[in-house]
Order: sequence, then C-alpha cells, then structure tokens
Amino acid sequence: MGEGFQPVKSAGRTLEVLEALAASPGRRSLVDLARALDIPKSSLHGILRTMMQRGWVEADATGTRFGLGVRALQVGAAYLETDDAVGLMSTVLDELSRQFGETVHLGRLDGPHVVYMAKRESVHPLRLYSAIGRRLPAHATALGKVLLAARGDADVDRRLSWPLTALTRHTITDPAALRAELAGVRERGYAVDHEENTDGIVCFAIAVPLHDPAVDAISLSVPAARLHAGSEETIVAALRRAADQVRAARALLSAS
Repeated sequence: MGEGFQPVKSAGRTLEVLEALAASPGRRSLVDLARALDIPKSSLHGILRTMMQRGWVEADATGTRFGLGVRALQVGAAYLETDDAVGLMSTVLDELSRQFGETVHLGRLDGPHVVYMAKRESVHPLRLYSAIGRRLPAHATALGKVLLAARGDADVDRRLSWPLTALTRHTITDPAALRAELAGVRERGYAVDHEENTDGIVCFAIAVPLHDPAVDAISLSVPAARLHAGSEETIVAALRRAADQVRAARALLSAS
C-alpha cells in the first residue's frame, strides 16, 4: 500500500459495521452500534439500510436490532472452500478426529488473535464449545501460542495488546511469563493450553509447515477429566505425524 493512500471513509465504515456485527454474540441496536463505532446515527442508518438491501445485514421483527445477513455466510463459506490450507488439512483433521474422538481444530494467526478455520466435533457430550470463524486471543490458546512461538519476542510484543486479557484464572497475562512460555514452546515444538481458554479443557497444538513462519496450526482439545498418564505423549505424537503428512503433501504438490 503506497504512503499516499487514503482509505475511502464510506467503505471503511461499512467494513467496521460488518466486523462489529461479526464480533457480537447477538443482534445490536442502532444506538449501540453508533456509540461503539463513533458513527452518527443518521449515517449509520443509511449504511445499515443499504447493507440490508444487499443481504449483508438482517434486522429482527421489530426492525431495531441488527445482525449479519446470509450474504456474509455465503462469502465466508466461499473463502473456506477456496483456502488451500483448509483443503489440504481435511484428511489430517478427519484422521485425528477418528483416532481420538475429541475436538480438532485448524487455526490461523490473525494479528493478536487466532481464528478457527476448520473443526471436527468431539463424539462426547462433554466437549469444548467452538465455531468456525470464532476469534480468540492468541496468548490464551494452544493454537495461538504455538504460532506466536514461531515469531520473535519483538513481533509478539507488536501483535499483542498489553495488559493481556484473562479468559480464565489460568490464562497467562504477565509479559515475562508469556515470553518464558513461548520459549518453552519453541524448545518442545508444541504448545499446551492448561485450561487457559476454557475451564476444564486442555488443548495441545502444533504448527502446520505451510509457511515460514507458520500461520496455521492444528490442535486437539480434551476435557481434563479424560486425560490420563501418557495422554500428552500420545496426542503430541499424533499431531507430529499429522504435521509430517502435511509437509509431505505440500512437497508433492510443489513438485507436480
């Protein structure tokens, strides 16, 4: 992007509305959105009406609360369908799910967050709640930590917003403690989330060797109650094999 580039204000506001609605657990009112985005209500009303006409935004029965429309789903699904990593990792995720019967994720680093790109659901009633497209603080997840560890401390500091958010009482929020944790991840080659994202859930993750530094990682999440002696070793070995399979598949694709 050239130094003289000036963003188009109306386009920027439209994208801000989409991002705000995507990050919200429920529908939001005009007043709430206007306050959060610092956009005049009259301008915001026009943006919302236009987006509703095109199917990007929907309103509730009262016409006063707004959420994403079906067009947003269409575009998001198209992104996933054409993403090389999602397609390449499909068989690997299936195999991990079949072997363990636990929740499996493919995650991607996006600034200070990790985004779920694909998942395979656990077969057990007691499991981690998650959804494709969900964004979580990278420092509080195994996926995020293994991808942060692929970068230097200076890059990590630039990505994260201090002080760090605590999702549980186990979340690492101290800068020195996080740096030490990432150093350990680099040495081991994998990351563990010890109930740092969700109470009662332990997660193991390894980076996927598709880019340097890696931007994607795979994880397996298990309720702490189902872990036993030897679980970590078995899970990590399976994740390493999965990463090796991806590396081999990538080499074959590059050679073809």
